[in-house]
Order: sequence, then C-alpha cells, then structure tokens
Amino acid sequence: MFNLQLIVAWLLDVVLGDPAWLPHPVVLFGKMIARGEHALNKGQHRRLKGALLAIVLVLLVFFGTWGLMKLCAMLSPWLSFILQVILIFFCLAGTTLIREVREVFFALDRSLDEGRKQVARIVGRDTTQLTDQEVRKAALETLAENLSDGVIAPLFWYLLLGVPGMMAYKMVNTLDSMIGYHSERYLHFGCFAARFDDLANYIPARLTALLMVLASGRPQLLSFVKRFGRCHASPNSGYPESALAGILNCRFGGPHIYFGEIFDKPYIGTNERDLTTADMHIAVRINRISEFLMVAITIALSLLW
Repeated sequence: MFNLQLIVAWLLDVVLGDPAWLPHPVVLFGKMIARGEHALNKGQHRRLKGALLAIVLVLLVFFGTWGLMKLCAMLSPWLSFILQVILIFFCLAGTTLIREVREVFFALDRSLDEGRKQVARIVGRDTTQLTDQEVRKAALETLAENLSDGVIAPLFWYLLLGVPGMMAYKMVNTLDSMIGYHSERYLHFGCFAARFDDLANYIPARLTALLMVLASGRPQLLSFVKRFGRCHASPNSGYPESALAGILNCRFGGPHIYFGEIFDKPYIGTNERDLTTADMHIAVRINRISEFLMVAITIALSLLW
C-alpha cells in the first residue's frame, strides 16, 4: 500500500500538476505564517519569536497530519489510502514548474517583455530589467532548484517519516520562502526558518545533483558539481544548479535584485554562452528522469525496509 499510494500520487502530479481550481495546503500554510509573522515580528527577541513560530508550525503540521491519517484509518482503509494519495500529490511540485519554465521560454520567443512577466511568476527577484539571457538563466536556475525542493526533498522525507514528514517538510519550505530572507524585515525573525530549511535540504540537494548527473549519463560531471556546488549564497541550492550548469555547459549566478536590494551571487560555471529553447528541453528531460529515479529509489528502499 505504501508504494501504491506513492505511484498514484506521482502519476497524478505528472498528468495534472497543481490545478489552479484545487485548494492547496501550502496556501493555508502561507496564511498561518503570515498571521504569525504579523503578530510576532516586532519588538524585542525577534530571533527567538521567529524560531518558536517555525517550530510550532512544523510540529503542528506533522502531528496534525499524523492524527488525521489515524482517524481516517480507523474509519476506512480506503479513506486512509485516498487521503494519503491526495497529501502526497499536494507535496509534489514537479510538473507545474516544468510547465511554467516552458512558458517562460515560449514567451521569450515572442517578446522580451512577455518573458519578463512570465518568469516573474516563478522567481522572487525583480524581473523588469532582466535581459533575454538573464530571464532564461533565472528560469533554468529555478527549475533545477525546484527539482530538489519540489520533488526530491519531499520524497526523501516521505521515505524517512512518511506522509507527516513530507507535509512537515512543505511547511519548512514555505516558512523559508516567506520569511527566510536576508532583508531588514526578516533578517532576525526569519533566521531560524532559513537555517531549518538549509538543514532539511542538506542531503536532498546533494542527492538531486547526483540524480541529475546520473540522468545525463555523464558521471564525470560530479567533479564539476563538487567544484561549483559551494558557489552559492545558499549551502544547498548551488548543487542542483551546478549539476544543470554542467549538463548544459553554461554559467549561472551573478548579481540579482531582491526586494530592491542587490545580491551579488557567485557564478556557477565558466562558459558564458547564450541559452536557447533547446537547452530548456534538455533541462526538462533531466528533471523527468531524475524524478523517475527518485521514485524508483524510494520504492526499492521501502521494500527493503
């Protein structure tokens, strides 16, 4: 049953992505975080209050999911199965990002302005002044990073802690995406959330890079990942990004603008070449193969355990 619910949920994500009409738990997570931040991010001891908020919300999601699963299991095994399929489906976010990245490249083929507007849907940086190549890089960097955050990491925590662990990871990831910034507002309050996310993604990010290299069929790229994986402000994001940069033989990174502030990110790779729509298709193929490999590994390990 453990494997069947995973397979069904993953296939649903491959086919459907995240339908806009379907209510998503992450929206609820965002509202919970926003209310907590509004109430606590003021006065003294902001670092401590931010840490307490993160811990409480993650535990609430973990044990809330666990309790709901237990209740459904008492009522009906099939109800429990359906609930778990739905929750796993919600935690996987591979297809939606792939579709968004494709749309960025297709929009750029029409006009730069359309490309800037499209990429603004998936990145947190200011896109109004980006060049054609900067838009393409931003989309591919996000695609590589999302493979780790949106697919590999949730499956990793699912394997370790089941559906409650998977859901708790999504709360950790949502906390980081909302308050884990180095801006004046979140520097202290979101510090713990950012470190929590770094810890939760430490192994998955490196596993993602390994899977991407295996998917490319070029194991020699592991030395490239080892060299450039640390060339990032994040201790984790550089690994999947460096794997994709090595596969595409391109260069990522450089200065970006977030919330009006310039962040000078290190470069990943050395070949400053123009990226094309063909590169996007290669990146999507690598993502899909890596997803399949991770699902297969999760099933295999669950059978052994």
